[in-house]
Amino acid sequence: MKANQYHRWLRAFKSAWPRTIPICAAFFAIGLSYGFLMHSLGFAWYYPAAMSFFIYAGAMEFVTINLLLSPFNPLHAFLLALMVNARHVFYGISMLDKFKGMGLKKFYLIFGMCDETFSINCSAKLPEDIDRGCFMTWVTLLNQMYWVGGALAGALFGNLININAKGIDFMMTALFTAIVLEQWDSIPEHRPALLGFSLSALCLLLCGPQNFVLPAMGAILGVLLLLRPRLQIAQAVSTCKE
Repeated sequence: MKANQYHRWLRAFKSAWPRTIPICAAFFAIGLSYGFLMHSLGFAWYYPAAMSFFIYAGAMEFVTINLLLSPFNPLHAFLLALMVNARHVFYGISMLDKFKGMGLKKFYLIFGMCDETFSINCSAKLPEDIDRGCFMTWVTLLNQMYWVGGALAGALFGNLININAKGIDFMMTALFTAIVLEQWDSIPEHRPALLGFSLSALCLLLCGPQNFVLPAMGAILGVLLLLRPRLQIAQAVSTCKE
């Protein structure tokens, strides 16, 4: 029985690992920058490693840096984390059927489900001899190890190499800008993005640079929910024209 389990996990690993190689390059690079940033702000090497392992929320980890350097406000931290990662609620709902019968593995799969892991686990077409639960566990674990490894390497290299880290905190702004531009090019319907820009600018003017994030995200979520039927129709019409 143990031999069968070993071979089942091994076959799943051989199927999962090649699919995660592109994510390895991206996660390790961003994690490396995250570790450098944490070191430049005076955090010990184990902070980025522990945060990557236990939080494992990508953008939220960068946001957490500011939370750690700001006055303690648990309600603000909770609401901000909820807003930043609200999309995971919909990821989780769509994976309910796939997680059935996974046993204890499903608790780790739920915890470790990031955008990239969700994309692979949701769309992967596997041969019959590959156990889907083992496959999804490997994908989740490998992607998390890439991120944790990058963060740890950045923190350790920051201690060993004396570099000028001035401006490295702009990396997150650059990352989000690249994501926005990619989404703008890939989606023909631009009204949700324009609404997001407009509402964010309005909240920035009304609430100031220190307090506009939560009101802006709440306003964007509310307006998009109200306009969802119209936006879906517009998206369908645009797709048909193409």
